[in-house]
Amino acid sequence: MPQLDTSTWFITIISMIITLFIMFQLKISKHYYYNNPEPLTTKLEKHSNPWETKWTKIYLPLLLPQR
Repeated sequence: MPQLDTSTWFITIISMIITLFIMFQLKISKHYYYNNPEPLTTKLEKHSNPWETKWTKIYLPLLLPQR
């Protein structure tokens, strides 16, 4: 029964790790990182609704006092 030859395992594992490292570095280097985000200045539009100037309250039928 022949012995298992493990003499090439070290080179195989090291070359695999190096290859994976290079592939990940290439993938990360192609990724586009955005600059620091800055808030956009937007114009606030004032809507004039008739109910904005006075206080109103809506009474639901279920909220009326029970007799």
